[in-house]
Amino acid sequence: MTAAGPDGAPRGVLGTAIAPTHVRYWIVALLFLATTINYADRATLSIVGVSLSADLKIDAVAMGYVFSAFGWAYVIGQLPGGWLLDRFGSRRVYIWSLLAWSAVTLLQGLVGWLSAASAVATLFALRFLLGIAESPSFPGNSRIVAAWFPDAERGTASAIFNSAQYFSLVLFSPVMGWITHALGWKYVFFVMGSVGIGFTFVLRKFIRGPKDDRRVNAAELDHIERGGALVNLDEKRATSGPTWRQVRQLLSSRMLIGVYIGQYCITTLTYFFLTWFPVYLVKDRGMSILKVGFVATLPALCGFFGGVLGGVFSDALFRRGHSLTAARKTPIVAGMLLSTSMIACNYVTAEWAVVVIMALAFFGKGIGALGWAVVADTSPKPIAGLSGGLFNMFGNTAAITTPIVIGYLVEGSGKFNGALMFVGANAIAAILCYLLIVGEIKRLELAPETRP
Repeated sequence: MTAAGPDGAPRGVLGTAIAPTHVRYWIVALLFLATTINYADRATLSIVGVSLSADLKIDAVAMGYVFSAFGWAYVIGQLPGGWLLDRFGSRRVYIWSLLAWSAVTLLQGLVGWLSAASAVATLFALRFLLGIAESPSFPGNSRIVAAWFPDAERGTASAIFNSAQYFSLVLFSPVMGWITHALGWKYVFFVMGSVGIGFTFVLRKFIRGPKDDRRVNAAELDHIERGGALVNLDEKRATSGPTWRQVRQLLSSRMLIGVYIGQYCITTLTYFFLTWFPVYLVKDRGMSILKVGFVATLPALCGFFGGVLGGVFSDALFRRGHSLTAARKTPIVAGMLLSTSMIACNYVTAEWAVVVIMALAFFGKGIGALGWAVVADTSPKPIAGLSGGLFNMFGNTAAITTPIVIGYLVEGSGKFNGALMFVGANAIAAILCYLLIVGEIKRLELAPETRP
């Protein structure tokens, strides 16, 4: 039996405060692991790219288009994916998304037994399906974090699941590099697809909303709800598809437009590392694919630590009395400024220097990757999934443009110098967006006529 004390916190029969459970930490750990698998499945093609392109005789421009297939579908799927989350709830959509993208990853290994022309077309189609299947994942992450975490912890929670993109490279790049070297590139897809399918059953068993999880006690529920967590997010669900009025309201906000464009610029850095970075180390720096699998882990590890540090630093600023705007913008600007250091790779020849500089750039990118925390802070409550989907649609347009632009730059010059300048320029553009366009960061309220 519990009762509320003078401060509103649950108390036991003797009047002592009940210690809150910490189930939300397990929830963000599950999101971290799911996102680790998510990014590893996106990165499979970059790890096996040199071997695969040699077998299928694909040039740099064609490879750029194959890399971009994921991005086209991922962008197209964002608004429907966000609506599905609002309509059917985070848990159900997330589980089916994980199962679908894992199955598609596994199927990519089969293209090795097709003729060259058929293999390229099939691979493009499967990468497209991968993008569709993964499209609800990050809006789902943001939605689950908004439901489970109070304002003062949301930056750290968002940074943790977002930092999985780096941890996935730390964990799986050496594994995928070894599999490619020892067994052949086809088996990378078979192994990674099987890992994701297995994790689907773990997620199905343990992921729940705050009010549906029996492990949560009243003290934890009270703590997160009073702190601003949207614990009722899945109780009121959309009954129709996304409307133009809702989308127009989001697009009419200068704050959100700045966030969207900034995310596009930040995601350009992400897709350089996810697509062309291993190829850069092989072709421009002369490393073997086996060596790249291990060398690439250092920058990725730095990105992981930077990602966690950025969220912790942001929440610390907020708890110490700084405005939410200052708490979110400070790490973003500092991190993106640090990311521009990758341009220095054009002026060094030593292998170790390239790795160190890229590690520094990765670290900065991790610190500055707080876009999902900003989305959780700013999304209108009734359409949090749609808002996250629109944000991710803008951001992942870079998944289309980055591989193609870099493919043309590399094909034209035979070097990656222009590509690094292009990526560094996007980091500067992200800084300008947050400093000059975004303004105050706060939750957007829908106008009455646009409420579902």
